[in-house]
Amino acid sequence: MDIGTLLKAYRDKNNLSQEAVAGYLGIQRELLSYYETNRRETPLNILERLSDLYGAQLNDFFEDDQVQVQANIAFAFRADSIADADLTALAEFRKAVKNYFKICELEQKYAS
Repeated sequence: MDIGTLLKAYRDKNNLSQEAVAGYLGIQRELLSYYETNRRETPLNILERLSDLYGAQLNDFFEDDQVQVQANIAFAFRADSIADADLTALAEFRKAVKNYFKICELEQKYAS
C-alpha cells in the first residue's frame, strides 16, 4: 500500500476531515489531498506530525506487509468527536504515549 493511501486510511480511521488535518498541519486542504493521492511526495516533517496525530509509528507509513498494515491501522489510537481545536493537544498526548511505549520496549530489550 502506498503512503498516500495509508495517510487517508489513518485519517478515516480517526474520523477526521481533510480540513481538520490540514488545519492541524498548517497547510491547505488541497495539499493534504495531493499527499493522500500521491500527486505530491509527503515531506518527512509532515509524516512525523501525522504519526503523532494518528498515534502511529513513523515507519508504519512505509510498511509493505498488507496484514501488518491492516493491524497497524486497526490498533492506532482512535478518538471520536474531537474538535479541530483539540488536535494539537491530542497529537502531543499520542506522541507522549508512543515515546513511553518505545522506552518500555527498549527497557525490555536491554534489561537482559
